[in-house]
Amino acid sequence: LLLGVVPASAQSTSQSGLKLSGDKPIQIESDKLEVRQAESVAVFTGNVSVVQGPTLLKAGKMTVYYVKDPNAAKGAAAGASAMTGSANIDHLVVENRVYIKSNDQIATGDSGNFDMKTQVLVLQGKEVVLSQGDNVLKGCKLTVQMKSGLGNVEGCPRVIMMFKPQKPGAQQQGASSN
Repeated sequence: LLLGVVPASAQSTSQSGLKLSGDKPIQIESDKLEVRQAESVAVFTGNVSVVQGPTLLKAGKMTVYYVKDPNAAKGAAAGASAMTGSANIDHLVVENRVYIKSNDQIATGDSGNFDMKTQVLVLQGKEVVLSQGDNVLKGCKLTVQMKSGLGNVEGCPRVIMMFKPQKPGAQQQGASSN
C-alpha cells in the first residue's frame, strides 16, 4: 500500500500492501461477546484481537454486522450462525484505538470500518498513521482497496510523509540476487 505513494527510490519489491487472506481461518478473541440475534449483530468488546493469515487487527471494540437472510425466521438463523461464526459478514466497525498489522505494514487510527462486499477498509481519526519500516505516512483518513492493496490518505489538513531513501547501489529488500 505504501509503495503507491513512496518514490521509486524507496520502493521495495517484496511488499504486497494491506491485503486480506480470504481463504485463511479467522480467530477472534475478546473479553466479552454480545450477540443480538434479531439485529444480526455481534459485538466484541475489551482487548479485541482478530488474526487471519499474516494480518492482525486489535481494537477496544468490534461490531460485526451479518447479512440478513430474508428467508430466516425473524433473525433466528442469522443469530445462530453469528454464534457459530458461519454467517456471511456484511461489514465490520472497529473502535477505540485501532491497530492493523499486515506483513511489514502497520496502520493505526481511532476507528474504522470494513465492507466485505467491496473489500474497502476505511481507517480514520485525529491522526491515522501508516508505516512500513522507516517509511511513515500520516493523515486523518486512510481508505484501502484490500483486493489490490491500493490506498488513499486524506490530510488534516495536509498529508505528511517521511521516508528513508535507499542508498545508491544498495540491493532492494526482497530483490533476487541472481
